[in-house]
Amino acid sequence: MQKSMKVALLLCIFLFTVGTVAQSAEGPKAADNPKRPAEGAPEPATPPDYVIGADDVLKISVWKEPDLSETLPVRPDGKISMPLLNDIPAAGLSPLQLKDSISEKLKKYIADPRVTVVVTAMNSRRIFVTGEVVHSGPIVLLPHMTMLQALSQAGFSQFANPKAIYLLRTENGKQVKLPFNYKEVVKGNHPEQNIELKPGDTLVVP
Repeated sequence: MQKSMKVALLLCIFLFTVGTVAQSAEGPKAADNPKRPAEGAPEPATPPDYVIGADDVLKISVWKEPDLSETLPVRPDGKISMPLLNDIPAAGLSPLQLKDSISEKLKKYIADPRVTVVVTAMNSRRIFVTGEVVHSGPIVLLPHMTMLQALSQAGFSQFANPKAIYLLRTENGKQVKLPFNYKEVVKGNHPEQNIELKPGDTLVVP
């Protein structure tokens, strides 16, 4: 009888130990499963002095007015179309200036309209890369993009001459040619050649 009681007691202790170990093993799994991050990536940062241009994409939000809130491309004529307001000039304005323009026009229909304007795609700011590169054509100009950064996106073909690259830029109505020796710049020499690019610049890789 005592032997049976001892066996039952040992069995209870064993089952309790197994259960405790199982719970401790499962605990970290639940803790290691954090909540999913909020959906939707953050809006890209726009420079304070950014000027809206054709082909840019704008996110227009009007507080408590979902029918007036939408994402719109800037047409080639520099305008966007919104309900109630029809065509609105956007090119040549900063996001803040466009916000004020839309707010003023909406006052005819809404009391105290609260508008936000976010540039979600800065497509109007482009440079062009041509010649012996892997990816030729237009490249979206990111804020403070340099010659070296643009060339890293384009890549060189096997026939490229990186010592004889040059930039074509229009200044005061005239085209200027600025040399760029990739081999020297990556060595840390002639840092003045690694200039900040401007919209409309053309990089030529012979």
